[in-house]
Amino acid sequence: MSPNDRTARVRCPSPACGRTIEIVSEWLGRNMYCPACGVRMTARPVSLEGDLRSKEARVRGGEGAAVARIPLVALVDNVRSLWNVGSIFRTADACGVRHLFLTGISGCPPRPEISKTALGAEEAVAWSYHAVAAEALGRLCGEGYTPVAVETSEQAASIGKIRWPERVCLVMGNEVAGVSPELLAACPIQVKIPMFGVKNSLNVAVAFGIVAFLASAALRSEPRYADHRSSAADGRRNRPG
Repeated sequence: MSPNDRTARVRCPSPACGRTIEIVSEWLGRNMYCPACGVRMTARPVSLEGDLRSKEARVRGGEGAAVARIPLVALVDNVRSLWNVGSIFRTADACGVRHLFLTGISGCPPRPEISKTALGAEEAVAWSYHAVAAEALGRLCGEGYTPVAVETSEQAASIGKIRWPERVCLVMGNEVAGVSPELLAACPIQVKIPMFGVKNSLNVAVAFGIVAFLASAALRSEPRYADHRSSAADGRRNRPG
């Protein structure tokens, strides 16, 4: 059997469908449409579901440093590169991100590759791991966060033309496939970074840095966060080291 003849089984993410589909293995990781219900989905092997659930059960996460932070969180889904994850941690700390939700195949601390680019930020920012991104996002929406997907979709508005909600959850996707269709469907706001060269997108960690800093600046400029700015400054002054 040639590599192109190998098949894999994937499951439709729609709760109303949930059909198991057999596809050519080379389609794994790509976006496709469920042949039963037509929902757009990212193809992941059914066997991966159990592995990720097991990972969720054993990964404890981190509480982060005891400093004041703004109502800005990020959900990082299926980011394969550990160096990208580490870079996102470092940027998250700089922007005052309250919590990182690592989901899907995204790597988690402790890993030397993450530490190499995070430079200790993985211990400063609170984080947790969740096997299914949609479940974590659902809980965040229940807590009043508005999901903002960073994607190059046609529906996405330019990053400089949106009004940021009061509680922001930035949603970042895979380096190649981007934010999964099922997550995009749950995001009322989609934003993109204008590009002026040949390529149409940036490295996921670079894109996160741009969007996180803009979101952080917008939230901090709001009068309702005046007390937070004072407490954050006090927290930095009182932090050891």
